[in-house]
Amino acid sequence: MLAAVGFDPVTGNLEAVFNDGAIWQYQNVPVKVYEELMASDSKGGYMRDFIIDVYPDYRVRRLP
Repeated sequence: MLAAVGFDPVTGNLEAVFNDGAIWQYQNVPVKVYEELMASDSKGGYMRDFIIDVYPDYRVRRLP
């Protein structure tokens, strides 16, 4: 599900690159949630359960 994840601890912005090329940014994500995501055995499952539709988001773009 996820190709890459970036996180800015100052702003709480988490940027996720999905396998289909879509890039989404999630706002106000706590550092603890990011750390739990990175430690998760199923990052896609964690994204679905604890980030997607939980934090404000917007689509940044889609990779070609």
